[in-house]
Amino acid sequence: EVQLVESGGDLVQPGGSLRLSCAASGFTFSNYYMRWYRQGPGKGLEWVASINRGGEWTNYLDSVKGRFTISRDNSKNTLYLELNRLQTEDTAMYYCGIDEDRRGQGTQVTVSS
Repeated sequence: EVQLVESGGDLVQPGGSLRLSCAASGFTFSNYYMRWYRQGPGKGLEWVASINRGGEWTNYLDSVKGRFTISRDNSKNTLYLELNRLQTEDTAMYYCGIDEDRRGQGTQVTVSS
């Protein structure tokens, strides 16, 4: 059974930084592309970033390019998302997932002064 557990969300001021983690179990983590999604208040689910199996290729939502970095450690079965220069518009529940249907319960990121 696929299990994904996100952590690292917090309340942070605009311009601040956070590092989200996602612990994966129940499947062969290194065999899968992985993704981060988010859902802001009153909004639909939005794809944020993707990474290939080995971590050499990444892709980002335009609004987060240059501010967010996705990475993975296959030896630890863990996915990461580093969030820098956070903006109030980044406030959302953040999810890691294999795809939209196979994702964790999320971790809340709130950007507010």
